[in-house]
Amino acid sequence: MMIKRITTQLALSGLLLAGTLLNTQAQDNALLYEVTGPGLSKPSYLYGTFHLVCPADLTITDAIKKSIGESQQVYLELDMDDPNMMMDMQKAMMMPAGKTIKDLLKPEDYTVLDNYLNQKMHMGLAQMGMLKPIALLSMMYMTVLPCQPASYDLTFAQMAASEKKEVLGLENLSTQLNAIDKIPMQEQLKGLVDMAKKPEEAKKEFTDFITLYKSHDLAKLMNAMKTSEFSGGDFSQYEESLLNERNASWIPVIEKAAKEKSTFFAFGAGHLGNDKGVISLLRKKGYTVKPLE
Repeated sequence: MMIKRITTQLALSGLLLAGTLLNTQAQDNALLYEVTGPGLSKPSYLYGTFHLVCPADLTITDAIKKSIGESQQVYLELDMDDPNMMMDMQKAMMMPAGKTIKDLLKPEDYTVLDNYLNQKMHMGLAQMGMLKPIALLSMMYMTVLPCQPASYDLTFAQMAASEKKEVLGLENLSTQLNAIDKIPMQEQLKGLVDMAKKPEEAKKEFTDFITLYKSHDLAKLMNAMKTSEFSGGDFSQYEESLLNERNASWIPVIEKAAKEKSTFFAFGAGHLGNDKGVISLLRKKGYTVKPLE
């Protein structure tokens, strides 16, 4: 049950919590966009999410409600209503057979991380050490929030279900995991240990991220993410696999879906910006992508 609860929350909060808002440039200071253009009989919409927020910070505006209401289907990064999602997630979040976090950390770093998890979650690495660092990272980010976290992804999936609209995914689970796996395990673990050593600093940093996201000031948010104390290394070198390759693979999926039906697409806000972001790629193909809010 413990593993199921952890991996379920991980799926809902988003696998690339630390990666989807990485090293990009904002466009138009907006999170919601309308897409029109060749082959589209009706507008479709893009929305940039932040995967883990307090319920009070999860804002569903009238414009978002209208966009979802006018859409015939919803696409998230992953297909959240896939009945096999949680089972696949549980398997994917486990370390290779016979390996644990203890095998990869210095004894003193293991003690720091274990003490933090026991204090904050009442479970230590004896119970969670078989999980990959990305799973532990999501759990640790939840400890810096003063609330039971909410998810834009889950909220949009629930809104779609209430209106009997299909929820689909821009990519599959293995694509996301393969992108993360390109980051060396030691770099991922360094971020966890640094967070355990400086919990108050981590809490303040994450609060600052949320404030910038809520203000739609994505340019400042990107700079803040790039200089994070708790990234575990220079993650900008993994931008190609974490963002650009995935953005490019999403474009034919977005085009096909939007031509067939008016669609609401929601994904990490970092995928919106820069010259290799979804907005720029769609505009280069002749679509009009207009900021709404």
